[in-house]
Amino acid sequence: MEKKKIIVSVINDLVTDQRVARTCSVLFDLNYKVLLVGREQKSSRPLEKRDYDCKRMKLYFEQGPQFYLFFNLRLFFVLLFTKADALLANDLDTLLPNYLVSKIKGIPLIYDSHEIFCEVPELQVNSVKKRIWEKLESRIVPKLKYCVTVNQSIADYFINKYKMPFIFVRNIPDYTKIVSLKSRTDLDLPIGKKIVILQGAGINVQRGAEELVEAFKYLDETYFLLIVGSGDVIQQLKENVIKLSLQNKVKFINKIPASELRHYTSNSNLGVTIDKDTNMNYHFSLPNKVFDYMHAGIPILATKLPEIENLVNAYHIGTFIENHQPQHIAEQISSFLCGDEYLKYKSNTVIAAIENNWKTEKQKLIKLINEIS
Repeated sequence: MEKKKIIVSVINDLVTDQRVARTCSVLFDLNYKVLLVGREQKSSRPLEKRDYDCKRMKLYFEQGPQFYLFFNLRLFFVLLFTKADALLANDLDTLLPNYLVSKIKGIPLIYDSHEIFCEVPELQVNSVKKRIWEKLESRIVPKLKYCVTVNQSIADYFINKYKMPFIFVRNIPDYTKIVSLKSRTDLDLPIGKKIVILQGAGINVQRGAEELVEAFKYLDETYFLLIVGSGDVIQQLKENVIKLSLQNKVKFINKIPASELRHYTSNSNLGVTIDKDTNMNYHFSLPNKVFDYMHAGIPILATKLPEIENLVNAYHIGTFIENHQPQHIAEQISSFLCGDEYLKYKSNTVIAAIENNWKTEKQKLIKLINEIS
């Protein structure tokens, strides 16, 4: 019997998106023939070998309105002229071509919303763009049958807004231990220092990164900040490091595959996620890095946002900042890493990781996929 084929589309370059990779692996295990479609950028790294097919589209533009226009046009024709039995659109910026082709071909469409797209900070400063995305979302989403998002709070938001079902599947790693963990020497990381890590593919404005860097001005030489990933504030952070003469305290590493990232995370002492509560999207967020820190066995310093606070408090795996003043952040880092409770928080991450794992979480996604089969 010929396998059913599903096309999964996302707007990024496929290198670091762990959620999409996990979704594709679930589809592959369910005996689907999977094609993952994204884009290729000038800075894109080569893709690691996967069980499923990948296609990265080269575009003339990498940002701005022209980029979104050409990306959606290219994606529309790829979807239209590629045989498929189902489609899966990741986030609002891939939804329109997926919806149109699903209607033309009469095939099911799954929509996976990774965030409250219309409430991201980038759209709050541009009312015209925000209205365009809001109109697109309100026209299409209420007509969809199969919708997924990343946590309970965001699912409740969409359910209340559109009066339709949304399930949530959190983006949690598998519970696996690295067989051969690279050492700090292997990774060119300092020996004997307390390493604080901030990681992610969205190190953007209003996520506390600027204040975190400045906090290291108030910490002594035994503390070291590792920033791994990409985002629109990275260049500013690098300039701030030079301005504050923190070159010996801060190291930047560009986005890397999850398999490599785990070595850096596991060699750190504290994971940071301090998004500011400035918009609805951040307020209800549950960043992937929270689970990455947990599974790497390192405690967490976080902002008191509902989903994060509930998880951290439930397992006693971290502490919180009360504000984003750099000196306060420095004090929290120091007191936490030097405190008597640190080892207890660290040991609790093991229990949290066992109870929060992809093997269990993916069952909700499997159930949804089986419905369309």
